[in-house]
Amino acid sequence: MQKIYLDNAATTRVRDSVIEKMQHALQSFYGNPSSTHSFGRSAKGAIEKARKTIAKYLNAHPSEIIFTSGGTEADNMILRCAVRDLGVTTIITSKIEHHAVLHTAEELQKEYGIDLRFVDLDAHGNPIMEHLEAMLQADATKKLVSLMHINNEIGNCIPIDAIATLCKTTGALFHSDTVQSIGHFEWDLEQTPIDFLTAAAHKFHGPKGVGFAYIRKNSGLKPMIFGGSQERGFRAGTEPFHNIVGLEEALIAAYDNLETEVQYIKGLKAYFIQGLTEVFPNVGFNGLSGDMENSTYTLVNVCLPFDPKKSMLLLFHLDLKGISCSAGSACQSGSSAKSHVLTEILSEEELQRPSLRFSFSKDNTKEELEYVIQVLKEFAAD
Repeated sequence: MQKIYLDNAATTRVRDSVIEKMQHALQSFYGNPSSTHSFGRSAKGAIEKARKTIAKYLNAHPSEIIFTSGGTEADNMILRCAVRDLGVTTIITSKIEHHAVLHTAEELQKEYGIDLRFVDLDAHGNPIMEHLEAMLQADATKKLVSLMHINNEIGNCIPIDAIATLCKTTGALFHSDTVQSIGHFEWDLEQTPIDFLTAAAHKFHGPKGVGFAYIRKNSGLKPMIFGGSQERGFRAGTEPFHNIVGLEEALIAAYDNLETEVQYIKGLKAYFIQGLTEVFPNVGFNGLSGDMENSTYTLVNVCLPFDPKKSMLLLFHLDLKGISCSAGSACQSGSSAKSHVLTEILSEEELQRPSLRFSFSKDNTKEELEYVIQVLKEFAAD
């Protein structure tokens, strides 16, 4: 039986070069990076090199990069510290953000009494800019806007440059969860005035358990985790050196191969959309995921015209056939609740049909996609 992995928005296969780099680090540079002897200095030097590498690709300063355990910690840290340290009393976000942002904002509302506001979305799930502007201009409270660059379920790309500029001109801080876009899109933080962003290595063929926060210099944020003086005193705890060098190698490989891999994966997505449309003329593409220009090239969220009674068996059937995909965010696995993203943008009738997220990488092939379409066709005919 074929084994086909189409859940790359959840996590990606670690590149061979990353594994080799991490293995070498574990074997050769095992000193504590905070130690002053040669073993420690070697590890510390590699960490600082990785920080400079990340800063180079973002056009940022190395001091603005703080290593974390991943995107969730980074999102929590930025939102919490913005309220605690910067006097933020209003958070503006959307109802289709990742739960790392939504649940953190809800907790801050309970703990600090912040005003939590949600920007209106259009029919496809994109923020309505006029409403965002009106909320930013409504009063003089200190505001933080938190909107993800690419939605992890429906793949929408928000107009991040326009939102960043709007926030800057109205005096609001801007945070973006860029977990689905770092390593997949080019960045220039000198041109895009974002105050804070977050990333996770495992979304671009790096290891799990490591990511980073970009915190614009002189932001005024203070530590959330206290202890030692690691990460310039901003995040205490011995650095996972092997994961950090793995993140660096994954980021280098991602951007060294970006143009070739983007074109290849775009071709896969277009091929899959065309194949599904030919077999299922009534197929729907949730959000903007079927729009090759206004969504990420890495995923498509498909609403299939199947009998709702059969929909509960579909993921199980695909798994039996060796196909791995998702009904939504991997972070919601084990929950019986429907996708909060799709619930926000689909009609009740559309929600009764099965929606699946297929997400692609450099490792997938057109032959795999043909097999998936054939399995779906057979399932619909049974």
